[in-house]
Amino acid sequence: MTRKSNPPHAGLPAMSARAAMIALQLLVAGCAVAPAAAPPSAPAAGPPAAACDDAGPLSALAYYQTLQRMTPVQIARESKVLAASPPTPNTQVRMAMVLGHPRGQSDLARALTLLEAVLKSTDPGAVSLHPLARLLADNYGERQKLEGQLEKQGQQLKDSQRKTIELQEKIDGLADIERTLPQRPRATRPAGVVR
Repeated sequence: MTRKSNPPHAGLPAMSARAAMIALQLLVAGCAVAPAAAPPSAPAAGPPAAACDDAGPLSALAYYQTLQRMTPVQIARESKVLAASPPTPNTQVRMAMVLGHPRGQSDLARALTLLEAVLKSTDPGAVSLHPLARLLADNYGERQKLEGQLEKQGQQLKDSQRKTIELQEKIDGLADIERTLPQRPRATRPAGVVR
């Protein structure tokens, strides 16, 4: 009696067909589920970003992302709008973001003052912004320290360049003096002296 042996890959087409059917069912089921929330679309010609005064860290983070896409002119306009707004904790954090933005008129000291006011406040709107305000304050403090170090190093570089120029001028002056000196006659040894 001969026994037919099934090759090890004989069930593979059936398994791959099942896997394809399961994947297709999951794909169709995924398409049938309605999305929880539609992604917000950017308003084409809506009000400025500061006009929306939603309190909370998520709206502040969204505002920060909006700032990243703004030009320096738009950031300056945004600063004026925020300055005219009532000083709520959310407005203070947003103003600090504008003041600390690298493409705007950076005023890190004023931004830190605004953030410290938010951090000291016990208002519920301010308390929810404390982690973000602390993060921004730490970032701006570090930037302020680095800018100070950069300025100090720039001054040291200018001083060392000035000293290098002065030393080179002294060396050139000494070389000029050496050239004007009469040459000394060579000393000759007496014939009888052996060294």
